[in-house]
Amino acid sequence: MALEAVEICAGAGGQALGLHQAGFTHRLAFELDPNACTTLRENAREGNITISDPGKVKDGTWVVEGDVADPELWKPDEFHGIDLLAGGVPCPPFTIAGKQLGATDERDLFAWAIEQVNTVQPRALLLENVRGLSMPRFAGYRQHVLDRLQDFGYLAEWTLLNASSYGVPQLRPRFVLVAMRPEDFKYFSWPAKSEVAAPTVGEALKDLMASRGWEGAEEWARKANQVAPTIVGGSKKHGGADLGPTRAKRAWEALGVDAYGVHDIAPPYDTPPYDRRPMTKYGPKLTCEMVARLQGWDDGTWIFTGGKTSQYRQIGNAFPPPVARALGRSIAAALNHTGDKRELYEDRTHDPIYRVLRDANDFITAEEIMARAEIELSDPEIDRRISLLGRDFEIEKRATSKGLLTYRLERFKAFVGQVDHARNEYLRASASKVS
Repeated sequence: MALEAVEICAGAGGQALGLHQAGFTHRLAFELDPNACTTLRENAREGNITISDPGKVKDGTWVVEGDVADPELWKPDEFHGIDLLAGGVPCPPFTIAGKQLGATDERDLFAWAIEQVNTVQPRALLLENVRGLSMPRFAGYRQHVLDRLQDFGYLAEWTLLNASSYGVPQLRPRFVLVAMRPEDFKYFSWPAKSEVAAPTVGEALKDLMASRGWEGAEEWARKANQVAPTIVGGSKKHGGADLGPTRAKRAWEALGVDAYGVHDIAPPYDTPPYDRRPMTKYGPKLTCEMVARLQGWDDGTWIFTGGKTSQYRQIGNAFPPPVARALGRSIAAALNHTGDKRELYEDRTHDPIYRVLRDANDFITAEEIMARAEIELSDPEIDRRISLLGRDFEIEKRATSKGLLTYRLERFKAFVGQVDHARNEYLRASASKVS
């Protein structure tokens, strides 16, 4: 019997395709972007992914368009006991290129997704996000996640995976969380890296670059002799399609790629109306088809709907299918108890200061925090660490009669479903800009 998945923040289906290839069927997918929803529906109709209820393929009702946290749309009780709850919740709260607002970013859904585990009780949870979530800035946030999952009866682990380790011609580091109950988790192992090196950009794209007879394709491919930097899909808030910030553009330039936009066709650009956009000194631009191949859609059968900018964003923000496939196979092996059995351990403590504050019954001094956490820090450093925690948690400070500063951990600032949270108003006012 096939394992079933419910996917939240499904995007254009990179994770959906990988899970399909790993043997999962989809019961339902939630996505906010209308074009991405159309993409998912079209690919199900074409048979590129398998839906648990074939009757929902024709009318597309296996995809729910809208905010997954809207209680009118999201009915977690309907999915109780599902094999896998998976998703790629929004990245901007954690991205290194952004402000790293974390729990105070109105787009953050990571903490909300964790709380759904208590109601859905999936056999497995898979959430992926950007590398920024692995940084010290979010140690307390990660600790809260692990502790909540433990409260719900799950063990969890995080790891950083590079897409290039799984055959994708792109670096694309992703920070991945997997959680299961102990009886299944003891059969889980992170997927082994591919024994074959990922192709270079030139090797991956030479045929597409030469598809319109460009004579320079062979020479270009020799120059494009590395895997691609991380493709940046961007957001609806910031302009059109290009391949990322200045540092990324320099990396693309070294590969002979013009990163200042995405083209409609492969080179040469010598026929109207494309002759008004000649090749620049940087080299040819990529097309959406080329970007999709660099993301791991390598057979050209996946359908992307919408205009060029929308398609590029769908592709650029996706989870590479080969990485999702590798993870899906490891999760399936654990759920079927066919994976190698291992000794279980609790994921390491990400933030001992958070744990001490969480367990304290009252205000506590910095000296007491360090003693209970069994760490030694300078006064400025422990104050800095507590200040970092204060970006995601409310921390009350109070001076004692002797002038010592004491601390007490209060509420988590993240959205976990509160009806009065700032996220609700933000989404009502800016739904068309959220991506």
